[in-house]
Amino acid sequence: MPKAKGANKRKKFNYNANRKKLKTKAKKQAKPRIECKQLRSAWNYRKSAAQNLADMGLAFDPNKSLPCHNRKVTHMEVDCSGTSRKTKVSKHHVLKELEAEASLPEKKTNALSTDMKEYVRHMIEHHGENYKEMAKDEKNYYQDTPNQIRRKVELYKRYHPEEYEAFMTSLKDKKMDTS
Repeated sequence: MPKAKGANKRKKFNYNANRKKLKTKAKKQAKPRIECKQLRSAWNYRKSAAQNLADMGLAFDPNKSLPCHNRKVTHMEVDCSGTSRKTKVSKHHVLKELEAEASLPEKKTNALSTDMKEYVRHMIEHHGENYKEMAKDEKNYYQDTPNQIRRKVELYKRYHPEEYEAFMTSLKDKKMDTS
């Protein structure tokens, strides 16, 4: 079997590379990136992850932090009260910031693409509520079934109710003008 091209070449030392910079760059890339800004600001890289989290009042191992429920032993009672250790929390602000962030309400990001909105508007404008006719329409490029089209119309109604109402009133106005 043939060897890969360049496999027989002798390794050459690169005199132009700064080894110290390369080593620090590799160390920096090897460190994990902490995404949570509260944890990142309070993190001490000289301590272990367990020590850092204990200082912040967070659990490193959830099995040790939760009470013991050992159901394998049936004949005698197991006392787990002695296993829970009290640790000193020195960075209270991290826990408070995390709780405050968790208590904020979530933003709804449900939205349909503009192409999907135009597709649904076209179908409703030309066919009303007749989903079987919508499935036969030439604009039905993806050959959606009537049930799939019904689901898309319901999504449009649910995600953009004001837009749907405005569209329906404009349709009624058009029908009144033509008749």
